[in-house]
Amino acid sequence: MSSLAKAIETGDLTQLPSRRDEDWRWTDLRGLLREMPKRGASAEAPADGPFAALGGDIWLFVDGLGPDGHGDAACASDDVIQLRFVSTAPGAVHARQGLLIEPGFKVVLLESYEARADHAVSSVDLKFYVAEGASLERVVLAVDRDDSVTVSIAEVTLAPNAHYAQTILTSGARRQRIETRVSHPGQGASVRLDGAYLLHEQRHADTTSVVTHSGLGGVTSQLTKGVVDGQARGVFQGRIVVERGADQTDARMGHHALILSDKAEIDAKPELLIFADDVQCAHGNTIGALDENALFYAQQRGMPFETARAMLTQAFVGEVVDRIEHEGAREIAAAWVAEQLGRCE
Repeated sequence: MSSLAKAIETGDLTQLPSRRDEDWRWTDLRGLLREMPKRGASAEAPADGPFAALGGDIWLFVDGLGPDGHGDAACASDDVIQLRFVSTAPGAVHARQGLLIEPGFKVVLLESYEARADHAVSSVDLKFYVAEGASLERVVLAVDRDDSVTVSIAEVTLAPNAHYAQTILTSGARRQRIETRVSHPGQGASVRLDGAYLLHEQRHADTTSVVTHSGLGGVTSQLTKGVVDGQARGVFQGRIVVERGADQTDARMGHHALILSDKAEIDAKPELLIFADDVQCAHGNTIGALDENALFYAQQRGMPFETARAMLTQAFVGEVVDRIEHEGAREIAAAWVAEQLGRCE
């Protein structure tokens, strides 16, 4: 259970993480929440979410309550599952959901965060287990309001020869943290962790991940890109741990971000903790502005500055979108990215 969930359940604000907590120093909740807002009366949830056109089974949580009232672990019975967390009233809520992908199954999880009420505070705890030979692709679209607070923590456990792929797309919130923790067994299992944060005004987004390799021959590929404008703040924390005995691990991590305003901020902390010898591991981190030469080249050929900037920014983020395996989700993601980049200009 997350520290925010504990604070919601007990009302004890000392449970909240603060800047003194190393992993939360850029996403201070204790300094933000002086009191836990009381839960208001729920309104009827909207009929459609951002992935409505793609069909599948819909698991809908409204103000913390799921279809069965609590959201315990369930087995996937459809190729596509839409998992929606909708806040329709002010106040603080906690939701939880577990998901088991049985051996040989291939499932696409389309997950959305939809804060539609003022001053909503949401905590979500997720547990995914991907059995041997199974595959789970998780696409997350976080469309929270600019005054909302969201913390989502997913714990992912893989069996040998399992495949887990993830893409997180977010426009941030007043405070927002989407965290993923993967237990990687090696032994033919593979992981792809991608994300893009597109922030404007005073929005904040924290994308944090920890992948722990514990067995031979595991593969992890991670790519996160960000664009921040206005007074927005983007946070990336990625940690890959290769334990003793996890030889022949191949792990790659990249974080690259663009700052479009001199008042925007990006804090990045990529980490490799390696306790094995025979491994191939690397990480890269770049933060800067758009390529002035590319902008000049486009303008010299008659393209207006704003058009050139939009084209280059979309191409920069597009690398993340192109790695989404599900075609329908990839198209929705591309349209969402274009819309968000229009707000960042």
